[in-house]
Order: sequence, then C-alpha cells, then structure tokens
Amino acid sequence: MMRPIGFAKGLAAAAILATGIVAACAPTPKRTALVVGESLCTPGRFDIYFVENQARLTEPAAMVLRAAAAKAKDCDVRRVRVMGLADATGAAEANLTLSQRRARAVVAALTEAGLPAPIFELSAAGDAGAVTASGKDEPLRRRAEVVYEAYPR
Repeated sequence: MMRPIGFAKGLAAAAILATGIVAACAPTPKRTALVVGESLCTPGRFDIYFVENQARLTEPAAMVLRAAAAKAKDCDVRRVRVMGLADATGAAEANLTLSQRRARAVVAALTEAGLPAPIFELSAAGDAGAVTASGKDEPLRRRAEVVYEAYPR
C-alpha cells in the first residue's frame, strides 16, 4: 500500500529526480575545467641555514632540498642561483671560502636529489655586509640563498 506523500515532499522528490536526469544528460566537463589552482612551477626563492662555521647540511636542510627537487621534477627549470653567505666572525678570507663551500653543498644536494636544472649559478658573498649598523654580526647570514626559475611545461 502506498502512502500519500505531502505536496512539498513530492515537489522536492520530483526536483531531485529532475536534477539527476538533467545532470546525467549534461556533457562531461573537460578535465581542465575541473582542475583549478596555481601551478607549482613558479619562480621563487628559499634559504638553507647552516650551523656556525660549517658547510655540512643539517638533516632539516637536506629535507628541504629533497622536497624542492621533487616539486620541480615536472617543471621547466631554467636556472638555479645559489649564493653562499657567512657571518662576520673570523677572517674575511675564511668566510668567503666557507660561503663557497655552503653554495657547493646546496648544489650537490639538489643535483643528487634529481633537480632538473640545466644551469646552476654559484656565488659567494663571504661576510660582506654581515655586520649591522649596530655593530652586531648577523647569525642569519649563516645560509645559502636559492633563487630558481621554474615554469610549467
């Protein structure tokens, strides 16, 4: 035995049924219309920090470099610039050498992780500009700056 459906419930059921029929007959949208968002392949920069007086990558720094390389695998990576920096402790020549070693460590890790970059540009600033106007050295200079140009394929 069928029970009578209230008028409002009957209209709602009919609307749902009609919507389902119309949706089933609608053309399937293109995938590009469904995928929305920014590309991961965009130019950018990040910093890799080092322990004082060292050029060896820390585990967190190595993780960042592996993640950056993985992110860039499907990108058109045109250039990667890596600049090593040092703070103002120690001799200027030693700081320049340390900066160079930091830049090379970052490039080696990116290469080992499979970063598809045709060109790496290495530079080192040593401790140039590492002292603030107040005369204090900048611990944040114990890093390598990575600037990359990546675009969608």
